[in-house]
Formats: sequence, structure tokens, C-alpha cells
Amino acid sequence: MGFDQPGGPDVLRPEELPVPQPGEGQVLIEVSHAGVNRPDVIQRQGFYPPPPGASPIPGLEVSGKVVAVGEGVAPEMLNRKVCALVSGGGYAEYCLAHSAHCLTVPRHMDMASAAAIPETLFTVWHNVFERGFAADGETLLVHGGTSGIGTMAIQLAKAFEMKVVTTAGSEEKCNAARELGADLAINYKTEDFVEKTNEFTGGKGVDVILDMVSGDYVQRNLDCLAEDGRHVTIAVLGGLKAEINMAKLMSKRQVLTGSTLRPRSDEFKALLADEIYNHAWPLFEDRTIAPVMDKTFPLAEAGAAHARMEGGDHIGKIVLEVRAAD
Repeated sequence: MGFDQPGGPDVLRPEELPVPQPGEGQVLIEVSHAGVNRPDVIQRQGFYPPPPGASPIPGLEVSGKVVAVGEGVAPEMLNRKVCALVSGGGYAEYCLAHSAHCLTVPRHMDMASAAAIPETLFTVWHNVFERGFAADGETLLVHGGTSGIGTMAIQLAKAFEMKVVTTAGSEEKCNAARELGADLAINYKTEDFVEKTNEFTGGKGVDVILDMVSGDYVQRNLDCLAEDGRHVTIAVLGGLKAEINMAKLMSKRQVLTGSTLRPRSDEFKALLADEIYNHAWPLFEDRTIAPVMDKTFPLAEAGAAHARMEGGDHIGKIVLEVRAAD
């Protein structure tokens, strides 16, 4: 599924392209399912072009079977069921991935769930635990608690014995966040998250904030971030620019940082995948953590999947079914 010109969900349409061939270090995946993510929507709107060398087809995560391997890839990768982080090309029957960016799907896990993991897992792990230096016993504030990122962040933080504060736009979504383990879920439409967060932490503030909003949320975030707290931005849904009080930031020794995953080097992603495999993947293998699934659409209905994401009613991950499971 591709598009000729940027636009609304209706610009997505089927196209036929040659099956790509794996190069050195790559595998060819016969795609079972593909995850739908906010960057896919932004790419379709014309604001997030693929990095050099990446497929122009949307889709940043897939699950499926390895059907061909390139030079330097262990032959035992053939026929392995994997999920993979990719830089593009997921909305297709076949997709290239670097072998080092693949994770073997646990036997108990269905392929739709497997496709819902890589983008959010890699993003949350890097930004909460590596950039945010989150530690046991600390408190995390994550906005959009029922998004794919939010549901993953809540579960990972609780698995590592953190307290979690989150925001959501309805009581239904707040309840869903609480069921996942959130210690405090705030309806940002009816409550002041700064006031509620400071009240919950006894005025100390949270230690780490995972922010997808930016804009005028940044100063409000800093107002409920603890001394030596870390503020990590991963999206700018509320605006590209923020005005902040630097004197307050200095007095509390707060850290502002952020990142985007897609343009990072293959080597960086391989190192990240290795760390995830050692420290986080066992939590999926023993079912401590599972992706929260919203709705699955056929690949041909990718436009409807994008419309659902833009509508904001989803709880958890939206996935495309490319082919029926074996």
C-alpha cells in the first residue's frame, strides 16, 4: 500500500512492485502482519519522508517468516518466525529487514501481536531507560497512556518496579490504563495533570517524563518534574516550539532531551535490539508483558486503519493483516 501524493487516509492505494532481494546482513520477510504507527500517518501527510535508502512504502514494524537471507546472515534464520523493526516497507507482502533488527517470535504469541511490538518497544526502551535513565523505584509520567507507546511504557515501567502516572482523554481510557498497572491515570480533559501529579508525588514531582505532545505541554511537564528529573520528547503532536522558564529548569537541574528512532544508524538499532533481547524480550517470552491490541484491518484497508488512528478512539495497537496466519 502506497500513495502518489500526500493527503488524507484515502490516498493510500494498492500497488505492485518487484519482490526486494536481501543484501548483506539483510533478510527477506514474508509479511504476516504490519503495525500501524503515528509516523506512518505523518509520512502519508507529507511531513515525515523516509530516510535515504529506505523504502517509500509506509510501515515501520512487521511480523512474518524469513524466506531469504543475504550474505553474512546465519542460514538458520531461514524459515524463522520473527518480528522486526524496519525503516519502511512494512505495508507489503514482502519486506526487507536487517537480521540484527529481528526478534524471534515466542511460540505462544500470535503474529498480529508480534507485529505490534517492535516500534513501540524499541522507542520506549531507548527513551525511558537509556535516554531517561529510569531506575527501580522512580516515577514515570507518560502522556497518551492508551496509545501504543503509552501501553508499552506503562507495562515496561511496572515490570521494572517503577510507579507510573499517565494521562488520557476519557474515563474509559483512564480505566484501561489503570488495568495495565498505572498508579494514577488523569483525564487531561477534566483535570489538571500538573496539579494531580504533584499531589500524587507529595510535591516532589516525577523522575522521568515521556512526552509525545511538546508545545505548551513542555513547561507544564517541567512544573511536575522532580529535581534532577529527565524530560524526553519523542513527538511534537502539540507543536514544534515551546517556551520554558530556564531559571526554573536550572534551579531543579532538569534535563531536556529527545530522539527520533527511524533515522538512526543500522549499527545503533542493532545494539538497541541486542539490549532489548537481553533485558526486555524475556518479559514477552514469559508473558509478563503483552501488547495491547486495538483492531486489525486487512492490508487493503490501510486507509481505514489510518483514519482510526487519527480519530483517537483506539486503545492499544492498530495492525494490518497482510496474509492469514498459517
